[in-house]
Amino acid sequence: MGAGIDYGNLDEGRHVNYWALDRTLQRELRRVYDPTDFEWAEPRLEEFGELIGHTVADNADYIDDHGPELETYDEYGDVQNFVRYPAEQRENERAVYEAGIVADAFEAPPGRDEPVPFSHFLAMLHLLSYADAGFGCPVAMTAGAALVLERFDEDDLEGYYHGLVSRDYDGLIEGAMFLTEEQGGSDVGANETTARYDEEADCWRLTGEKWFCSNIDAEGTLALARTEDAPAGTDGLSMFLVPHGDPEGGVLTVGDRREFEGAPPGEALNDQLYRRLKDKLGTISVPTGEVEFDKTKAFLVGEREAGFRQMTEMLNLERLANAAASCGVMGRALLESRVQAATREAFGKTIDEFPLMREDLVGMTVDYEAATAYVAEVGRLFSERERARRNGASRDELDDEYRLLRMLIPIAKLRTGRMAVDTTSYAMEIQGGNGYVDDFVTNRLLRDAQVLPIWEGTENVLSLDVVRALERENAHEPFMQTVEERLEAVTHPALADAADTVASEYEEVTAALVTLAEADPDYVQLSAKRLAHYVFEVFTASLLLEEAQADLEDGDGRTALVARQFVMTELETGEARGITGGDRTVLEAFEAIVHHAPVDPETVAETVTADD
Repeated sequence: MGAGIDYGNLDEGRHVNYWALDRTLQRELRRVYDPTDFEWAEPRLEEFGELIGHTVADNADYIDDHGPELETYDEYGDVQNFVRYPAEQRENERAVYEAGIVADAFEAPPGRDEPVPFSHFLAMLHLLSYADAGFGCPVAMTAGAALVLERFDEDDLEGYYHGLVSRDYDGLIEGAMFLTEEQGGSDVGANETTARYDEEADCWRLTGEKWFCSNIDAEGTLALARTEDAPAGTDGLSMFLVPHGDPEGGVLTVGDRREFEGAPPGEALNDQLYRRLKDKLGTISVPTGEVEFDKTKAFLVGEREAGFRQMTEMLNLERLANAAASCGVMGRALLESRVQAATREAFGKTIDEFPLMREDLVGMTVDYEAATAYVAEVGRLFSERERARRNGASRDELDDEYRLLRMLIPIAKLRTGRMAVDTTSYAMEIQGGNGYVDDFVTNRLLRDAQVLPIWEGTENVLSLDVVRALERENAHEPFMQTVEERLEAVTHPALADAADTVASEYEEVTAALVTLAEADPDYVQLSAKRLAHYVFEVFTASLLLEEAQADLEDGDGRTALVARQFVMTELETGEARGITGGDRTVLEAFEAIVHHAPVDPETVAETVTADD
């Protein structure tokens, strides 16, 4: 079964291989990948983990202090919209994109006959976010834009699609998504940007303002606008691709832009104004700003007035990407905490020998295991759906997967974003005063994590999306079937008590679903957030128990300890807040849970209680 990880041999969570140290991610990907896919992917993830742990992590800290700068005008007062990046950021971009983080999910990489599952894209994004969750934003939007063009474009924008999925950095175009407007915020239907067709130029012209534009100078941006005579609200929105360069000159790629000395000349650019960059708390590596469209050239994507539906397809992938990034941030924070606790001495002992620190580290580890398992499972469902769609499956054939994903994806983003904030805050505390200082990475991890509950929809917005999935899609049906099948498969005696608890809570959450189906709209909204978290806890508990059952059958009891701890923490209510119960799991199972030490299945059934 191997041995545990000795974090005392590390100085910090830097200059290491993040893949090699993340046995949780390894386990989950081995579970969700086809065995042939995993055999292909494992050495590449090993190589990528080495790249992120060294080059990208070092560069990310420098970029945080020397981020992109906007030079809106040239010396003559002409608009140039030039974003100046540090060389370290360009080095990271070249290395990460050429590793296939986006390309491999859309075009068959060398040595394969078909693209890899989207689970591989999410895994690479997970590892990237160990070093820089901010860079994860343009990567996610590039993949999202490619997915939209793959799904809805009829080869009119083929050059832009090939740029988005380019494995060659010089041939790349990065993607972005400009949705938010100042007067609307999350109310996308309130967008006021207009689109008028220009017959002479054979393109559309957009006019309006976009308020929160991440990756502001992307070569290929998707934006929503309303055409003439289109209805109000989301039904009247159309999707457009807005190039950074003047499309009359062809597709402007990263390599094309690099051939200019400094900013491209004004005549090479599209008609828009990058007004300013936001002075943000974190995610410094991605420039976020305000954009004014002034009869800006754009191309319609797919059908008119179908923009909102197309946007939701992009949002599904980007919300999953946000969740994967949250897991990566949690993984880095946990690694830094494990190393600090194993090497920092106080009162003659390393601090991971003290019971309270052990409880903190076990709690952080179990949270990370739960988040990673949930995101990997939803990524698997998404990957299977996209592979089937590419192979010609109809909407009806994918109905159960679609309905389940409609509920699970917003919950993935909702819960993991909050967990990332909590985990990075704990990690900062474990570092002590150093954790609060810019010189140490936990400072940046917390700053970066704070945007994860905001990007791609706040917790409230996502909770209401879950309710809509239940009301419109009957998403509870495939959810119930999945949980029931998992619980039926859990038969090991060591999991019996935890499985009974989950079965009881499953009955409770189904009762909650019935109650809300009959409640008035205000009460449904009031309960939506609690319901979303409840679904996460029951679904994840059943998933971890299923994994624990499989691992016990294979001779390892560690996942059983993790699953039981998750159930106890999230679903059980102990008397006197558990103090009188005598549970000592976090002390006795510390090495197994935190250091990944192997566990004999025969010992898992033993209940750990206080001495009589």
